[in-house]
Amino acid sequence: MAAGLAVGGWCPRGRWAEDGPIDARYPLTQTPLRRVCQRTLWNIRDSDATLVLVCGRPRGGTALTVRGLALRRPRLVVDPTDRRAPALVRRWLRRHGVRTLNVGGPRASEDPQIYAAARSLLSRLFQSSVNSG
Repeated sequence: MAAGLAVGGWCPRGRWAEDGPIDARYPLTQTPLRRVCQRTLWNIRDSDATLVLVCGRPRGGTALTVRGLALRRPRLVVDPTDRRAPALVRRWLRRHGVRTLNVGGPRASEDPQIYAAARSLLSRLFQSSVNSG
């Protein structure tokens, strides 16, 4: 949103998130179930590709995101703190002609540093995309 890109996707029924209800400013559609795995799989299904941001080995829901890609969508698992990540992701997005991107990764309770690392990578990635047209 900060880069001016369209945002959307699915969230669990009740707009549930680990830290409370998801703010209405995020234009998400509720799944019929409260199960997070339904949201995960539907976001994979309805995107061109999935970028998984994780420091270390994927666990829990992040591992489901990686395994759920049996839906035959391109995926890239990358450490957002890797200095090579922005260039790697840009090449991958171009190679697959991605227009709708699903981004996944661990919750802050599973990795307290992931939010800042993911935000930094996505800001660098999409700010340069917006600026370059």
